[in-house]
Amino acid sequence: MTFDFKTSAFIFPGQGSQTLGMGRDLAAAHDIARQTFAEADELLGFALSKIMWDGPAETLNETINTQPALYVHSMAAWRTLTHLHADLRPASLAGHSLGELSALAASGALTFADGLRLVRTRGELMKRAGNLAPGSMAAILGLDIAGLDKVCAEASREGETVQIANDNCPGQVVISGAKPAVERALELAKSAGAKRALPLAVSIAAHSTLMNSIQADWNAAVDSAPMRDPSAPVVGNVAASALTSADDLRADIRAQMQSRVRWTESVQAMIRGGIRHFVEVGTGAVLIGLVKRIDSSVTSQVLGNPSDFESL
Repeated sequence: MTFDFKTSAFIFPGQGSQTLGMGRDLAAAHDIARQTFAEADELLGFALSKIMWDGPAETLNETINTQPALYVHSMAAWRTLTHLHADLRPASLAGHSLGELSALAASGALTFADGLRLVRTRGELMKRAGNLAPGSMAAILGLDIAGLDKVCAEASREGETVQIANDNCPGQVVISGAKPAVERALELAKSAGAKRALPLAVSIAAHSTLMNSIQADWNAAVDSAPMRDPSAPVVGNVAASALTSADDLRADIRAQMQSRVRWTESVQAMIRGGIRHFVEVGTGAVLIGLVKRIDSSVTSQVLGNPSDFESL
């Protein structure tokens, strides 16, 4: 597939897209990708690439490893792309949750090394928050945002709140919060007409107030990371609009820890801005699937394996 970079957005996946073997074929086919994995292993002080390629799956799925793994594969694919197309000037960049940090690194707002350190810290802090205040998350299908906001408000109690964590696409939303509140919300959502309401196998209530215990440390980590203005607009998860300054990017990344990932609105904002093609950079095709459900008129493709680059 050929496409116009001027009307293309590059999007970066978040947690849940990881899979054993991720990035191995890319590293074998492109020296710059191989060097990226080697650089990450050296910076982290352990062989993350071995966990990504050989597992075990339980170790890869630990959030302290999942987050840097997704970041490194995305950046290996991005570096390969920019090596093959030195004149690339993306019209827009965005990432889902953890993927927003990959988008920042791709935009040049963060260096690869600073981005990796920040991602690793994010995983460590979120794991700590999950230990300090275990929570729950659930997927709700077939209920609109207004209806689900009402459900969350009704299910919440003092000290036991639940909120929308991910507005992924119309009809597919994730809620997050205290386990009793999430359980109440599941029943209320079914009563309100949800097609399905399914608890997720996690104990970390991402993008909820249960992350408050680590918010100050996360703010400090974000503020201490050297950051520049991006070379291309980055659509923030919280702002759901194009951000062009380091200060605005910092604010969005800080707020993201306890705020809703407004992915539907982010994609819609990019389309309104003239984007007609979306490229998911890194592992899997989760975001491409969401984009198609948000607007079926745009085109899309993945870019994470050697065969994907051949299509360019």
